Amino acid sequence: MTDPIADMIIRVKNAFMANKANVSIPHSKVKEAVAKILESEGYVENFEVKPTVPQKTIEVKLKYIGKIPAITQVRRLSKPGRRMYATSKDIPKSLGGYGVTIVSTSKGVVTDSQARKLNVGGELLCQIW
Repeated sequence: MTDPIADMIIRVKNAFMANKANVSIPHSKVKEAVAKILESEGYVENFEVKPTVPQKTIEVKLKYIGKIPAITQVRRLSKPGRRMYATSKDIPKSLGGYGVTIVSTSKGVVTDSQARKLNVGGELLCQIW
């Protein structure tokens, strides 16, 4: 797999579109940090790291508002073939501020508003709304 972050966000989006209750994703520290942001921003109910063999998995419980998925669209910004970096002032807002841009910084994986507050830039991972 060449882009595990894109695989994660597409698995979550596809599970939402198929009206699934939860989705299982192979574990990594970055994916766990992204799942934590999705939970704190209210896009998923919760997540749990399960110690399965040969690799841990992240079980994400999806959130619906009525029958409408909480996530309507995702966009992968930085790709393995074209990395995108931005300073704290240049981090784009997704959907005019209604969505979330996830940024990998020296302070960890944070949202765009947290990165501006911490005054740190970094690699733009994805936008979710």
